Amino acid sequence: MSVDYIKRHIDSHLHSWKTSVSRKPLLLRGARQVGKSSSVREFGKQFEHYLEINFEKKEHQDAKKIFELYSSPKRISDELYAMFGVPVVAEKTLLFLDEVQSCIPVISSLRFFYEEMPNLHVIAAGSLLEFALEEVPSFGVGRIRSLFMYPLSFDEYLQAMGFSALANNVRNSSPEQPISDVLHRKCLDHLIQFIVLGGMPEVVSTYSKGGSLYDCQQVLDDLMMTFDDDFAKYKSRVPSSRLREVFLSVMEQTGNKFVYSQASQITRHEHIKEAIELLTKAGLVYPVIHSAANGVPLAAELNHKKYKFAVFDTGIMQRFLGLDISKILLGDTLIQVNKGSIAELFVGLELVKSMPCNNPAHLYYWQREQRGSQAEIDYLVQIGVHIVPIEVKAGTKGAMQSLHLFMNEKKSKKGIRTSLENFGNLENIEIYPMYAISNVFRDEK
Repeated sequence: MSVDYIKRHIDSHLHSWKTSVSRKPLLLRGARQVGKSSSVREFGKQFEHYLEINFEKKEHQDAKKIFELYSSPKRISDELYAMFGVPVVAEKTLLFLDEVQSCIPVISSLRFFYEEMPNLHVIAAGSLLEFALEEVPSFGVGRIRSLFMYPLSFDEYLQAMGFSALANNVRNSSPEQPISDVLHRKCLDHLIQFIVLGGMPEVVSTYSKGGSLYDCQQVLDDLMMTFDDDFAKYKSRVPSSRLREVFLSVMEQTGNKFVYSQASQITRHEHIKEAIELLTKAGLVYPVIHSAANGVPLAAELNHKKYKFAVFDTGIMQRFLGLDISKILLGDTLIQVNKGSIAELFVGLELVKSMPCNNPAHLYYWQREQRGSQAEIDYLVQIGVHIVPIEVKAGTKGAMQSLHLFMNEKKSKKGIRTSLENFGNLENIEIYPMYAISNVFRDEK
């Protein structure tokens, strides 16, 4: 393992893919700068030969012509060997095709690698991949495997900071076996830092190497410039100024049902919706969709008129909104900042990062709007054949009327409250500290 490499959960999935007898070309999907390329480069050290081609780099532009001219994987492999001097050999070479959205024929070629050179390890990745896939007339359904990657989770952050033992302790804790109070307080300190920094690998790497909070915020500023540059690439679809406006509104409305009129007073709703769809495809926002939650799967009873949205990283959010980070770092509870919406965002992002990475993650919530009886459940998850409601509390106290109402109405066997409290139980309600919310999936295995 490289000294500077941050170990990621996806590493184990890549290793499983490497040894699989039914291996397919792999498509690594996710927002820009979440660590896709770094993970593949580290993975490439397991092979005798490694060839990386980045289709956005000037020095690799000639490689585009190879994929534009030829469809035969054997011919492509020979041409790449002649061009780069790296053997492209089955079982011995990892061929990494990066930023493939800049060369659509590369994406089309993946199905032919599966059909004609199934023993060659091929990984493709791209930051704006979802847009490019729309341009592929016959994407290789059944011939290509996708893995979805996100910013670092809290567990990955602890390991990056050198607290692997603490991370392991958290993973092994549960409502029946709480973590010690001393370690719980330590985790809360790390939680506050992580919410401020976010999970972008470059930010975490800077901090882990002794960088100051100011240094990390400068990295966040650079990342925001990168996303801003990307917005300009969408201008043929949606003006970049509208994307910025809607992106900002998503963050300002975090934790609440998204109201189009709050996003813009002058832009038509269909144009705002189009901007939201682009931001979602870019992996910068995740929709949280209302479900009636009368049975599994949750996606069976969706109300597409009720949406909340979660921006993909808390560090980006606090920097973009210019929040007073001293209130987060020095405050007793997260509720002092933005009325607790950052706490809700953090929990949603941890749930996303904990879901199987071979399918895009989906978030759901429930809301009841009856006169004299309003209630809302922040998140709903499916565990086995059961729907489990999750209520987020930014502090350590708070009533749970909505949770009880939902559980009574839906005949739920259990509910989950997540807050700054330690693990615990309250009858049929399990308590998880926010930093360990991903355990709700692990504890059921």
